Amino acid sequence: MHPLLTHWRALAAYLAAWGLAGPALAALLKALDVAPLGRALPWTTPLCAVLAFVMLAVYYPCRSRPFDSTRWTTALWYRAGLVAVLAAVLLGAAAGWDAAGSLLGHPGGWVGLTHRSLVLLAAALLGLLTLSVLAHDLLITSQRAHAAAAREAQARLLARDMELQLLRLQIDPHFLFNSLNSISALTSLDPPAARAMAIDLAQFFRQTLALAGRERIRLADELGLVEHYLAIEGQRLGDKLRFAIDAPADTRDALLPPLTLQPLAENALKHGLRPRDDGGLLQLQALVRDGWLHLAVRNPVPATPSDEGGLGHGLRNLRERLAAQYGNRARVHWGATAEGFAVEITLPLEMSEIPP
Repeated sequence: MHPLLTHWRALAAYLAAWGLAGPALAALLKALDVAPLGRALPWTTPLCAVLAFVMLAVYYPCRSRPFDSTRWTTALWYRAGLVAVLAAVLLGAAAGWDAAGSLLGHPGGWVGLTHRSLVLLAAALLGLLTLSVLAHDLLITSQRAHAAAAREAQARLLARDMELQLLRLQIDPHFLFNSLNSISALTSLDPPAARAMAIDLAQFFRQTLALAGRERIRLADELGLVEHYLAIEGQRLGDKLRFAIDAPADTRDALLPPLTLQPLAENALKHGLRPRDDGGLLQLQALVRDGWLHLAVRNPVPATPSDEGGLGHGLRNLRERLAAQYGNRARVHWGATAEGFAVEITLPLEMSEIPP
């Protein structure tokens, strides 16, 4: 929607200005002895009404081809063609309406446009349309800048929320105490397993602290965090938990926001595998294709109505978080599949320039 349509005072002022332009142009034609006021006014008033609409409508084609989304020469030629076509259409409409005056008892038309006056009118229309295009390009640039600033501010807020969630995770009794209890039980039954679990727990918390303040991390770092988390849960769940990570080498240096996949793995255990007696296979997949990074987390257990509250809330938070950082270029989809439940993420491909 055109921004002017959302501000009624500005819209009223705009319409009032064009409403006055009709009588003013008619008075000018009378002063130049082109046509009496009674004949000029019926021609100028509809003309200015159409111009008022067209000048606003220019916003939409300009927005469809902004300068920063295509080559500047292509965008420039697009605007030149737009101005030329609109000027030709308006000139034809003005000449046609002037000729229609002869049907209403005014031989020669409302104002009797001559060749010279048509040239002047064409020049005026080209000038007005060019100014409209320039004004709307400035408006669109300002809108995009404000939208980018708003997304950045929202991303910072979401990043701060994520840091708070990390802090909560570090002291979450359900995760931490259960892990410590499992380590305590294993110290007498299986000391090497207890030691391995303690190392994984330390690495997990160390990595969450290291990743919290970063805007982007390598997929390899995110998968390392997921592996430590699943190793801890694997000690607790035993054979109930099986997982497979399919991430080819060309995906490992792709960048993504921290804690994109780990919460999904946690949700898959909480809402899917953990309640089942036989557990299941948790799959994490990554794929690079045509300039996009595709991620998927799958488990064999469909979500139940009782899961939809917490599960849906977490997934919506993820969608909002990615939208704040990538705009409409990020996609998050989830739902039941033939094998169970899947969350699929598509992000613009950004590769790390820092060697691992």
